[in-house]
Amino acid sequence: MTPAIIVYEIVREHSNPEGKNGMASIGAVHYVYLLGVAAIILSMILRANVVVPAILATFAVALTWSGSLIGATISIFNGSLVAAKELFSIFLVIALMTSLLNALRALGADQRMVQPFRRVMTNGHIAFFVLAAMTYVISLFFWPTPAVPLVAATLLPAAIVAGLPAIGAAVAIAIAGQGMALSSDYVIRVAPGISARAAGIPELAGVVADKALILSLVTGAVALTLGYLAIRKRIARPSEQHLVAWQSGATLGESLAEQREEIAPNIGSFDKSVIALQAAEGAAVPAESLSAAAAAPSRSPWTNRMAILTPIVFGLLILFMLVPKVIPGLAELKGGDAAALVGGTAALLMLVATFAADGPKAMHTTADHIIDGLVFSFRAMGTVLPIAGFFFLGAAEFSGAILGLPSSARGPDLLFEVIRSMEHLIPHSPTVVAFAVMIVGMITGIDGSGFAGLPLTGALAGALGPVAGIEPTTLAAVGQMGAVWTGGGTLIAWSSLIAVAGFARVPVLDAVRILFLPVVAGLVLSTIVAVVLW
Repeated sequence: MTPAIIVYEIVREHSNPEGKNGMASIGAVHYVYLLGVAAIILSMILRANVVVPAILATFAVALTWSGSLIGATISIFNGSLVAAKELFSIFLVIALMTSLLNALRALGADQRMVQPFRRVMTNGHIAFFVLAAMTYVISLFFWPTPAVPLVAATLLPAAIVAGLPAIGAAVAIAIAGQGMALSSDYVIRVAPGISARAAGIPELAGVVADKALILSLVTGAVALTLGYLAIRKRIARPSEQHLVAWQSGATLGESLAEQREEIAPNIGSFDKSVIALQAAEGAAVPAESLSAAAAAPSRSPWTNRMAILTPIVFGLLILFMLVPKVIPGLAELKGGDAAALVGGTAALLMLVATFAADGPKAMHTTADHIIDGLVFSFRAMGTVLPIAGFFFLGAAEFSGAILGLPSSARGPDLLFEVIRSMEHLIPHSPTVVAFAVMIVGMITGIDGSGFAGLPLTGALAGALGPVAGIEPTTLAAVGQMGAVWTGGGTLIAWSSLIAVAGFARVPVLDAVRILFLPVVAGLVLSTIVAVVLW
């Protein structure tokens, strides 16, 4: 028998799960777990690397629980392994969607999809909302990191000509992409999947996604309205001179370098900010050629076909997922089926686009697209694994596997037991608890990550929901809003907002100052809506 199993048998036979007055008793391992949570939160506030305290906290908790150095060392590996098993479907969906975007880019269909909207931007007011709408749609399907270079190269010059100031363009793109689309993540479902699994309700990931979608729209409507009011006086009459003046400033490469220099010392534990800069720099072209590159036609007849087919197919998928919620009786997709359907569809479309672009060579380039997608996926999400592993250690559903217990044994439920022991101190007010989880989410986003804090907010949602009389799915969605809107790229200068500011060639701190009040006001209102509705 392993040391972990021996300790488990001793604890099971001799421990009393209930303390005095029926409250759960807590011991040294619970306090070590809480210290680990505090260390991770403090690291996020200080913008330090969160992976290191997560690994050390997992080791300390396992060592305290088992008393075995060997068992605690094994638990470090098991924590990331369990997290990888639970979250790999998410990694795979990201990889397949990224491979599809790469295939569309090789065909020239990505730019052709949005090019018609350049004609709609007749003035700066319309341009603001067209930029927001197109960024939202593209980011919903492909995430903001690849969406920002596409929107910037295709639509940004036309928006500048229409009279929209560059700072207004940055505000619209950040709110719609890094805020609205990423916080709901309704299509790819990375964020809802992590939140639901951390809350111990993986089968309700779809419910979390539905609630997050509504809350993201509420937050986004408020933020877009207030953001527009903040910049509307700067909107000028349409003129080509605006583009000339914008192009005569710093070049795109210089702007990106300035953003990197300004925020480099503050980059936190998550690679998303670095990935965003690299994506922006990889797409960087001279400013004067942005509009020309966007307008350049492709010679392939499949360019227009894929530009039309791709949004139609994904639009039908969205309808397929939403119709059962409107018409009772129709079968709904369960668990991770929705994300799996999106991933499978992306793979098929990627094959079509790749064969259209490369012909027989697609037998090789298809594999390259998938590999590139997997590399992007693990670079974007890889650091979440040890963090999620630590927070999974606090849930009975996963702690047994991490600690090396028999498959039939139920592991310790550390976080739930701590919450039960302090139940008399927790306000039984859904409003207070909802705002507390939202604030915790915002704190976890300070390191510039929208996703690193989701295991914590999800775990809190699962533990606090029953105590406060509010659905864990609601709390998970609220925490997701706070974490992603803050660290995803609207409130933190060292998040992927740096790529948006770089393309718009505006100081990233100026963007943060304008975005702060609209985003915070939106988060407050959406939290109130969550409590009232659910």
